[in-house]
Amino acid sequence: MVQNDPSDQAHREASDVNAVPVASMVEGIIGCKWSVRILQLCAEDHHRPSAFLRACPGLSSKVMNERLRKMIRLGILKRTVFGEKPPVEVEYRLTPLGRHFVHIVEQVRHLQQAIDDGRLSQAGDSE
Repeated sequence: MVQNDPSDQAHREASDVNAVPVASMVEGIIGCKWSVRILQLCAEDHHRPSAFLRACPGLSSKVMNERLRKMIRLGILKRTVFGEKPPVEVEYRLTPLGRHFVHIVEQVRHLQQAIDDGRLSQAGDSE
């Protein structure tokens, strides 16, 4: 049996992240209310799955885990496991890419607020 070199796997994962177009990443994350909420919670220093579930009424464990796996695959979150025997503790933290991504989400939120407040027209009127 051949053992995989962990550095090869890390390199492949990094390559996979680089292969994802940013527009697809934005669409996949911003298009899901739970992903956006989980990102907000991570930015607010909530890192445990139990905290995500408490802060998101209606979010199921299954959907949460799907969203977390997707954000890990995209390189937005990093998963850390503490302990070797059950029960282990798991934390999710923003990566540098994730922190930049949170800024994008905030800009989208500010744009929506400006439109809602009437400070910005959706009609595309030229001045």
